[in-house]
Amino acid sequence: MALIPNSLILLLLSTLLIIIPTHQRQHPLDSLTPAEFSKVRAVVHSSYPIPSHTTAFHYVGLEDPDKLTVLSWLNDPTAKTPPRQAFVIARINQTTHEIIVDLTVNKIVSDKLYDGYGYPLLTFEEQIAADALPLKYAPFLESIRKRGLKIEEVVCGSFAVGWYGEERRKKRIARVMCYCLDGTVNAYMRPVEGVTVTVDLEETKIIAFKDRLTVPIPKGDGTDYRGSKQSPPFLAQLKGITMIQPDGPSFTIDGHRIRWANWDFHLSFDSRAGPIISLASIFDLQKQKFRQVLYKGFVSELFVPYMDLTEEWYYRIFLDAGEYGYGLCAVPLEPFRDCPENAVFMDAYSAGQNGMPVNKPDVFCIFEKYAGDITWRHTETLIPGKEIREVRPEVTLVVRMVSTVGNYDYINDWEFKQSGSIKVTVGLTGLLEVRGSVYTRNDQIKEEVYGTLLAENTVGAHHDHFLTYHLDLDVDGDANSFVKSNLQMTRVADQMSPRKSYWRVVSETAKTESDARIRLGAEQGDLLVVNPNKRTDLGNSIGYRLIPGSVTHPVLSDDDYSQIRGAFTKYNVWVTPYNKSEKWAGGLYADQSRGDDTLARWSLRNRGIENKDIVLWYTLGFHHVPYQEDFPVMPTISSGFELRPANFFESNPVLKVKPPPTVNWSNCSRNTTLFIRSAKWDFHSSFDARAGLVISLGYDYINDWEFKQSGSIEVTAGLPGLLETRGSMYTHKSPRKSCWRVVSEKAKTEPGARIKLGVERADLLVVNPNKRTDMGSFVGYLSIPGSFAGPLLSDDDYSQTRGAVTEDYLWITPYNKIEKWPDILLIKAGEMLPWQDGV
Repeated sequence: MALIPNSLILLLLSTLLIIIPTHQRQHPLDSLTPAEFSKVRAVVHSSYPIPSHTTAFHYVGLEDPDKLTVLSWLNDPTAKTPPRQAFVIARINQTTHEIIVDLTVNKIVSDKLYDGYGYPLLTFEEQIAADALPLKYAPFLESIRKRGLKIEEVVCGSFAVGWYGEERRKKRIARVMCYCLDGTVNAYMRPVEGVTVTVDLEETKIIAFKDRLTVPIPKGDGTDYRGSKQSPPFLAQLKGITMIQPDGPSFTIDGHRIRWANWDFHLSFDSRAGPIISLASIFDLQKQKFRQVLYKGFVSELFVPYMDLTEEWYYRIFLDAGEYGYGLCAVPLEPFRDCPENAVFMDAYSAGQNGMPVNKPDVFCIFEKYAGDITWRHTETLIPGKEIREVRPEVTLVVRMVSTVGNYDYINDWEFKQSGSIKVTVGLTGLLEVRGSVYTRNDQIKEEVYGTLLAENTVGAHHDHFLTYHLDLDVDGDANSFVKSNLQMTRVADQMSPRKSYWRVVSETAKTESDARIRLGAEQGDLLVVNPNKRTDLGNSIGYRLIPGSVTHPVLSDDDYSQIRGAFTKYNVWVTPYNKSEKWAGGLYADQSRGDDTLARWSLRNRGIENKDIVLWYTLGFHHVPYQEDFPVMPTISSGFELRPANFFESNPVLKVKPPPTVNWSNCSRNTTLFIRSAKWDFHSSFDARAGLVISLGYDYINDWEFKQSGSIEVTAGLPGLLETRGSMYTHKSPRKSCWRVVSEKAKTEPGARIKLGVERADLLVVNPNKRTDMGSFVGYLSIPGSFAGPLLSDDDYSQTRGAVTEDYLWITPYNKIEKWPDILLIKAGEMLPWQDGV
């Protein structure tokens, strides 16, 4: 028997203690319990008994109680819990019912038939049944035989079909695509190309079959991602890293309520949304009370359009939450891999197609995170003879869930900071879905292939990911307004200053929904949700600020059927008045929907939003141009946003935060110059009086240089999975009206390489034109910007003349040993010297 370290025993004991519920009354926002799922099933079957009725449960979740009732309950410890109700979407005798079950009196209180466009999300059970149909279908068996494949090596997967202008489909259908494993568990790696099977989901039968073409199946060699299947050589193994809390975690879990540091919030699970953060309040030390921040926040919808227009691909436009269930696709988290050693895990429950409760173990992990970040610091050198240093490490609380929707894995983090910020991050990783192609090298391609050649006979398709968040902010109360604080360049006209310009803040309060639709990147400024009825002691409006991460806009045309369904992604920011029924940005019925019940449609009513209970909707996105490093498993790429206090507190709330006690402080190198080797990286670190830390892969003034085993270098400055791929042989005319494609432009001179971000949608690469991969692609590195802000001063302002290097986000110059400092670089560039002739 192996010995267990004492620190690990202590951690396990604290984990066991922390997950024992101590609450005395059920919280009105708690997820449905297994007993409640069973009760819902029994009540529905009592009205629609088996076998005279066929009933399939597609969604069972908490019917949101009245918001004012919840807030009243929260403020009165003696109040009774509001009546518990469940909202059910069921297909009964192949018609859609919206049912509300009162769990207190055990009866149906509302039962409505839905006869509009679209259908409820697909259940796991009907997908599994559909996936099995081709394996016993004679024409499909013949297609497998003529390709020389073994049927026992074939697996299949179901795809939602979308909408392309049809008046109405009366059947719930899916398309089934199949794959040949043949020695690899990477199920998406060896597709049976050219074969499409269409299935009636409710009759569980094949209604259409087509074997259109035969192309080479990509080889499975080297595609198995399991560690046990990898063969030498290996990269050097890193030394052990751990996060130990000898006294146990600093947070407590009482049922679904989580308390940590100055935060108090509720965590629940929904089969469509996944994690729901509710009633997030923060303790104000000066006012000695908790203050409201976020009533409810969750992922409302995911829009994933692929750009391939061929017959087997054009319909692959997915609304992942509404068609498959973002929560239904949640997977168990691996201790010590998905989550650190100090994490606490929570289970969740959903309803199966038969209505019975289904346990989803370890779908959440909650942990305190410290990665060497700094919450604030200052070194004071102004006082003669003294140097004062004060630093506070940043420890945060993270709630994590991973949802695996087909080939993609989405890593969802809600991160709470003692400063009052809530940081929301999503990471994309997973396996590639590939399609066979006749091409084995890039120089063979003479037509539009809608993607990148990643391996022999394998093309990775261009596609997007958009995630829209529903953020019901209640900033110190539910009566809020949305304020755009734009930065406006102002000329100095009266010669009061030798300066010629400055920028000032021009604030505008949105009065209606149309005033609050924002496409980020054009104007610079702050976006705030404020409480117009409350002010700080100094008279500033109390608020919270939305800080976007990287910004992405859809490129499809507005009249494309796909974009009509995903029209809620047209703007990064929407604001609507609170409406309990407006939860799903892509509509309640997303499968085969036609865009008539979306956030974009609701907002056309142009309702008033000033000094009202409002909801902020934020969309983040990724344009994914595949690269060979994404094959066969994709390194995680992340984006997100932050909700940050803006005059919410009277002063910095972390001023009086005590740093946690030091635990087993390891050796700390104080060398000013050293060679560093870590994993597959080898570089030199040194100190320069002007630049500070200098990494000898490229000079810059930085805070953090982070080297990743994926080959990425992430540079951060702080101020105090999957790909789908396709083949190229096609003759089909697509019903799609648009797609985006990559048009590459090589900078020949310095002016051609000056980039203002936010205007054009592009990948920025540095490539070696003299070297290519085995597939014939240029060897290169991709620059992925974070948030960006441009200068607003006039070009002729003396200040901007000195800082003109900031006019563009990206500059490229030929290497010159003396050009290290941007001010020198700018003077040289301004002179248009001969060495500018080529880059």
